[in-house]
Parts: sequence; structure tokens; C-alpha cells
Amino acid sequence: MTLLEKNKRKYGIFAALIVLSIILDQWTKHLAVLHLKGQPSFRLIDGVFHLTYIENPGAAFGILSRHQWVFWLFSIVGILALAIYLFLDRSLLDEKDESTGKYPPISLSVGLCLSAIIGGGIGNMIDRIRLGYVVDFFDFTLINFAVFNVADSFVTVGAV
Repeated sequence: MTLLEKNKRKYGIFAALIVLSIILDQWTKHLAVLHLKGQPSFRLIDGVFHLTYIENPGAAFGILSRHQWVFWLFSIVGILALAIYLFLDRSLLDEKDESTGKYPPISLSVGLCLSAIIGGGIGNMIDRIRLGYVVDFFDFTLINFAVFNVADSFVTVGAV
């Protein structure tokens, strides 16, 4: 397999993960609107994990809900910056190759993490643009954690 074929395959994997995360996020949010909106919290594991429909106008944990334009700006710039970094395929955090003077390509694991963050960010941005809020529904009541969604999960797992 030539280097060009490897790069095409790697980019294809990254693009597929981005698209898959957006589709999964939007589909689960659609199901939440259909089955949870206007309903009391649905207990899957009593006192541990519930499905609770929430409309979140802000960022994570509802921050910046009164200043959406700031959040939109940072979200769009962040998503674009990560996408450019991902598809430029240069690991600027590593040292340059002495023989070529170029930075090495991004590793598959870093690319997958960036793809998850980008896909999750786009999934939530679709809600913000279309609805003016993000649909959240996963509710870990055991630890009194913020209600979140599939996109938030992709962003968090990618960042970790």
C-alpha cells in the first residue's frame, strides 16, 4: 500500500467517525424528543441512571446560556481549528523530522480523538443552529451529574 493510499484510508476513517458521531447524536436526540419530551424522567436504574429530557441553551452544564454568541464563536472557531489540524495531518506537538524538516503525521489514535471531538461539536452545533438549544437526556442521578447527550460523550471521550 502506498503512502497516498494509507493517507486516503486514514482520512476516510476520520471522516467516517465524524459523520457516524453526528448521525448517532442526531438520531438519539430525535428519539429523546419523540419519547421523552414532556414526560417525567424515565428510570432505567432507579437512583443511578435515568433518561431526562432537557433543553440546554448554554454550553456544558448550562454555562454561557445568556451569552450564546460568545459560545457560538468559540465553538465554530474550535471545530474549524481542530478540523484543519486533523486534515493537515501534521503533529505539531512532536519534533520535526531532521531529514525532511517536516512534522510527523498525526497518529491514528490522535486522529480518532480529534474526529470524535469534531463530530460531537458539530452534533451539538446543529441543535444550536436549528433549535437554539441542545437536547440532553442522559442523567446519572447517582452522582448528581449534569444531564448530557451522545455528542457530549464523543467530545469528552475524545478529549480524555
